[in-house]
Amino acid sequence: MAEIDRYEGKYYTRETVKVNTSRGLAEAQAYLVSRTNMQKRFGDRFHVNLIHELWLRKRIERFFEVHTRPGEQSPDASVERRARRELMATTERDLVASQMDQSAVSDYFIEREFDRPCPSIRELKKESQARPYLANYLALLVKMILLNQFEQQVQSRYRYDMEHLGTSPRYFNRSISLLIALRMINANRGVVELIQKRCLDSMPAEGPFDMIDYVKYAIAAADTLFDDRVAGSLVDWVRSNRQPGLLPLGTELEFSNLGFRAVSKSPTDHDPAYHGFLYFNDFCLDVLSWKMGGYVDDHTGRSCTRREGFMEMAPGRLNIVGELSKPATNDPWVLNQLIREMAAFFPVRPHSLHLSFQIRKRDMQNDEVLPLSFVKCLLAMGGGIQEDAQGRVWVSRMQHDEIEQNIYGQELVFARRSKRKYHMSADDIAVDRPASYATTHVQQYKFIRLDSRANYETLILALKGLQVLYHPADYLTAEQLAHSVRLRTQYRKLKEWSRNPTALSARTIGRFTDAIRKGLMRERHGRPAHKLHYIDWVLGAITVQLRMFNKVVDNQPETDNPDRLRKIVDSLDALAHPEEESNE
Repeated sequence: MAEIDRYEGKYYTRETVKVNTSRGLAEAQAYLVSRTNMQKRFGDRFHVNLIHELWLRKRIERFFEVHTRPGEQSPDASVERRARRELMATTERDLVASQMDQSAVSDYFIEREFDRPCPSIRELKKESQARPYLANYLALLVKMILLNQFEQQVQSRYRYDMEHLGTSPRYFNRSISLLIALRMINANRGVVELIQKRCLDSMPAEGPFDMIDYVKYAIAAADTLFDDRVAGSLVDWVRSNRQPGLLPLGTELEFSNLGFRAVSKSPTDHDPAYHGFLYFNDFCLDVLSWKMGGYVDDHTGRSCTRREGFMEMAPGRLNIVGELSKPATNDPWVLNQLIREMAAFFPVRPHSLHLSFQIRKRDMQNDEVLPLSFVKCLLAMGGGIQEDAQGRVWVSRMQHDEIEQNIYGQELVFARRSKRKYHMSADDIAVDRPASYATTHVQQYKFIRLDSRANYETLILALKGLQVLYHPADYLTAEQLAHSVRLRTQYRKLKEWSRNPTALSARTIGRFTDAIRKGLMRERHGRPAHKLHYIDWVLGAITVQLRMFNKVVDNQPETDNPDRLRKIVDSLDALAHPEEESNE
């Protein structure tokens, strides 16, 4: 044994294990690898999961070679195989996830999962109600294919570089490659629009062409448009700007040309471009948008093939019914860039934004709520401040009743806790079934207006600081309002304030930024997870943002002495709201 120990060396550790033999359990000596040392020594050659994943994808590629125009070696046949594979992307995703978490996937299983007809829109074209929307859906389909092809190229060519950015398997492994692909597509908006136009000119929506033809066109266009040098420079851009923290972060983006009226079911409300995304699944957009976690939500909780509502994107979501998902990232800068690029990508009006923060189990018992003054600050930063025709300022997310509901009684859906699962069991492949283990809890803030021009980095860090410091509970549920006079009073004051906002006092802003600072300074088990100069920048930016809100509310002209003006506003605010200051 000493000679074997010497031979195995420092990269292996000998341990006693129990082996199940035909005669029962028997003790044996096993040499277990030291993963950290081996990875440092051998790099990607020791990346066993990567080897298994690449081998599985090679077998899937072979399946399409055998079953799609077998024996043909023409470029068109190769593109068609890639197109059919693209339309079954979620099945491939689930097989890879199953192999990583459970066991090897057999050739029989690959045959069973992929051997089905290619999705088609021929029958949909016969529906008179769908014809006015065909061109818009096909243009969106072409753009989604371009994005997926770009992301796949980035993922395959720069996977080593992205994995060495310090990302963890706990997070969605395509967040950075998706961000880079989105940025490349958005930066070439004119070229992308030209590709969409030429595609529909050569294959009109009313013609005899099927979905596979448009997918093939987009794949061929992506091959000519992708620039490896641009992708490499964007990898360096991400590397030089990253600000990783400790807390896992996630996001959901809602899009609708009808805004808050998308789920009102009023006959007068109609989306002339996409009919409320009624045909989202018919064009396989649920499959093609899986990297962004795309689906249609009508806020009813039911699941059906066709329904009108919002188009929702949530990077890291892998399953809708079972809430199977991973956090998008632990980096506020990456999350902010991802939100902005996704909002700019879709030709649909952005509507609302949800931000999620994973909760540690030891903090689950906290039932406190955020102070009213802090809620006002958050609404001022992200609640959708708008002006009406008379120049009156108001908080649109509150006044449109978008975050209020009366299903279980009156409540304000400002923040909610929920469960997530991030592992897939063997029975979950290619179906929407709940995962059975690896449950995590998240705090989700739902009050935020989505705007493609906004920068959400400060709001993400503000919410993270408050989350770490306060560990707040839901705000405000029907049960909370029913049992607490204080919370009902807060709710009434919040409604009144959002209808006609008043300036936030200097003391409120100071307490708000101090709380954020305390939270960020103890994120990593009592120590800061971000660099101190980054935290200082964030606090300064939050202060400026709230002061700008005060200027809009006060509607004061520019002066040569802003400090004197600020003191006057603070004095008036203290006189107008003495009870709020004392309650803080």
